[in-house]
Amino acid sequence: MRRRLPVIIAFGIGFLMLIQYFIPHPRSEEFYNVIVQQWFIIIFAFMYIFALRSFFMHHITKVKRKKEGYIFSAVAMVSVLFMLLSGLITSRGPFFDSLYNYMIAPLQGTMFSLLAFFIASAAFRAFRARNVQATLLLVTATIVMIGRVPIGDYLWRGMPDLVEWIMTVPSMAAMRGIRIGVGLGAVATAMKIMLGIERSYMGGE
Repeated sequence: MRRRLPVIIAFGIGFLMLIQYFIPHPRSEEFYNVIVQQWFIIIFAFMYIFALRSFFMHHITKVKRKKEGYIFSAVAMVSVLFMLLSGLITSRGPFFDSLYNYMIAPLQGTMFSLLAFFIASAAFRAFRARNVQATLLLVTATIVMIGRVPIGDYLWRGMPDLVEWIMTVPSMAAMRGIRIGVGLGAVATAMKIMLGIERSYMGGE
C-alpha cells in the first residue's frame, strides 16, 4: 500500500487536471486555481526545505573531507545563511535590498558575462563546416548576425528582410517542430507516471 498509494494519488490528480481543462465551468476553474495557486505553493515551500538540506549536506561533506575547492563550499554556506538571516530579521528591508542590489545582482551580471564567452566558444565549434548541415548552419548564422547590425543594411538593402524571413519561416518551423516533440514527450511521460509505469519519484525504481 505504501507504493500503491502514491500511484493512486498521482493518477487521480493527473486525471482531474486533465479533464478540468476541457470543462469550462466555474467549479473546474476553482479546482484548478486551488491546486495551482495553493497546493503548488505549499509543495514548493517543502521543496525549498529539502533543497537547502541537500545543499548543506553536500557542502558540509565536502568541507569535512577537505576536498578540492572546499573553501568555496564554506563561503557558499556562510553566504546562504547570512542572506537567509538578513531576510528573516529585517523582513526584506533596505539592508536586504542593498545586499541584493550591490552583491547578488553584480555577481549575476558577472556570471552572464562569462556565459557569453562559453556560448561563443560553443558556437565556434558548432560552426565548423565539416559537413553540409554544419555549412548551412554557418552560412545562416553569418547572414543573421550581419543582418542584425547596421552594416548588414549598408552592404545590401534586402539583408534585413532576408533575416526576418529566416527568423519567421525556417527558424519558426524548426522551433514548432521542437515544441511539438517536447509536448509529445511531456504527454508520454505524464501518462507513464499516471499509469504507474514510471515510478522514479518514489525512490529510483
